[in-house]
Amino acid sequence: MVNVLVASDSQLWTHRNIGRMRRGEWATDNGFLTAHSRSGVIRTARLLALGVSPGTITNRCRPGGRWQRVLPGLVLLHNGSPTTLQRNTAALMYGGKDSVLTGHAALAAHGHGRSASMSDVLLLIPSEQYRLSNAFVRVERTWRMPDPVLRGNLRCAPITRAALDAARRTRVTNDCRALLADAIQRGGTTVDELAIELAEGSCRGTAVPRSVLRELGAGAHSVAEIDAQKLYARSGLPPMQHNRAVETATSELIAIPDGWIDEVAMAWEIDSLEHHFTPHDHERTLARRARMQSHGIIVLAHLPRTVREQPGLVLQELRDHYALARSRPRPDVRLRRDLPAAS
Repeated sequence: MVNVLVASDSQLWTHRNIGRMRRGEWATDNGFLTAHSRSGVIRTARLLALGVSPGTITNRCRPGGRWQRVLPGLVLLHNGSPTTLQRNTAALMYGGKDSVLTGHAALAAHGHGRSASMSDVLLLIPSEQYRLSNAFVRVERTWRMPDPVLRGNLRCAPITRAALDAARRTRVTNDCRALLADAIQRGGTTVDELAIELAEGSCRGTAVPRSVLRELGAGAHSVAEIDAQKLYARSGLPPMQHNRAVETATSELIAIPDGWIDEVAMAWEIDSLEHHFTPHDHERTLARRARMQSHGIIVLAHLPRTVREQPGLVLQELRDHYALARSRPRPDVRLRRDLPAAS
């Protein structure tokens, strides 16, 4: 866990400087205040401690003045447009020591995508803290604070989290597709990593990135399976194993179901015609299912859409099929001990 990314205010100036500082010294030394700022951003409290009077701060931050107030309690030591670095730095200073950049701002800091200088800066803070969104900073409280990655003096969310946080706020499918595809193509993340983050994170704004991940995945089946696994955890049924090879007592491969309850030899398949690109793919799915049933395995199949939109129905059918599987003698099938093979 990274603690503090940027040096604290107290580390930005030494005790020797404090001892030698004279009233008004900042006015005759052009670099004095900049040296005690963070990329040209400085707290009002620090200015006061350095000998700048409240009236001077007010005058210099008026329209047409030399400085500007960039966020509450923060002053930018020039009157031009803040740079991307200054915006990000100010956002982190505003958010506090536990805050982390995410979304487009973090992706830009990672070197991904276009400059985020004209977009809002998305900031994560722990759920027990509170900050209002202000000016160009959008604050999101979360109980899933990521471990920050250092990019210069900036605390950034990892690429996977940053990309998904940006994608959840992207309403146009083409824009979302370009964003996630860029992160994958640059090697910063994978479809599976994005799918896991999608499943574990907030449900707000997930429709578009969920659809895009289905397209980007070599079948996007992993997204559907993650949704299913998350739902199954609420069922109260015994633990389910996933993508494990099932074989006969004579070591003949039967199938590799998406989910498997070994206690009762029950398989759960998450399948959809939208992922079967040819009639042959669909025929293989039906043949695999028939093969499992011929060996006495109870098979339950659901569409990804049903898992997402009718979770109550899916849970009830899982429990009903589990009860059915328990009511009959368990067939003589077993999990293969080696790694899963291609079905």
